[in-house]
Amino acid sequence: MEISLKQRTAFVCGAGSVGPGWGNGKATAVAMARAGASVVAVDINFAAAQETAGLIEAEGGACLAVQADATNSASVQSAVQIALDRFGSIDILQNVVGTTIMGGPIELSEEDWQKVLDINLKSAFLTCKHVLPVMLRQQRGVITNTSSLASIRYVGYPYTSYYAAKAGLNQLTQAVALQYAAQGIRCNAVMPGVMNTPLIHQQISAQYESEADMIRARDAVCPMGRMGTGWDIANASVFLASDQAQYITGVVLPVDGGISCRCM
Repeated sequence: MEISLKQRTAFVCGAGSVGPGWGNGKATAVAMARAGASVVAVDINFAAAQETAGLIEAEGGACLAVQADATNSASVQSAVQIALDRFGSIDILQNVVGTTIMGGPIELSEEDWQKVLDINLKSAFLTCKHVLPVMLRQQRGVITNTSSLASIRYVGYPYTSYYAAKAGLNQLTQAVALQYAAQGIRCNAVMPGVMNTPLIHQQISAQYESEADMIRARDAVCPMGRMGTGWDIANASVFLASDQAQYITGVVLPVDGGISCRCM
């Protein structure tokens, strides 16, 4: 079964990577291009978006790099218009923007609490706000949000704001799915488990004695004995965006090697 996204435009918000390697957004943008989509690679870090675009173009795909702050409504609106000016439609909205800041209610500042909610949750609200009217005019569209295992359980890290934001993202996903189901728009979420992406080396490694200890500990938590990668998220996202998933909406899909099925 060939999964094709030909003649579709994918707006990937968070398409850059925070460090060397393949993050969820970078892998998803490339995977969608490989499936035939024209890609709008959106990131607050323009150089990171350009890197992703360069990889896609080197393989013969079509990609436009756009700088935007996903927590700013005017910035998102501008990015959407740039995408429409270039490609004429937005058929797929992939929300991959996310961050963590360690701290429970006592340690976390109010500013950091709000920052995490804005980046993980408000960003998806804003992209939906500006892309949904486009999809309504088209009478078709697919939105996929990137949630986390942390949205449904405590995973051992003290990042209260991240738990709250990702749980909210799950509910936003289902609310959008049901409100717009009759208009030909689907909305789902992928829920990564314990993953090995550049983000963990930047934001989580300080919780361990060394990066090697982090890798061993995180691999050991997974029933499969290894963490997932950005490509696991990318492949699930391409499927959800495709016509093969045309009757799937309102789903929060674990991509976690089985970890959500057992007690940690």
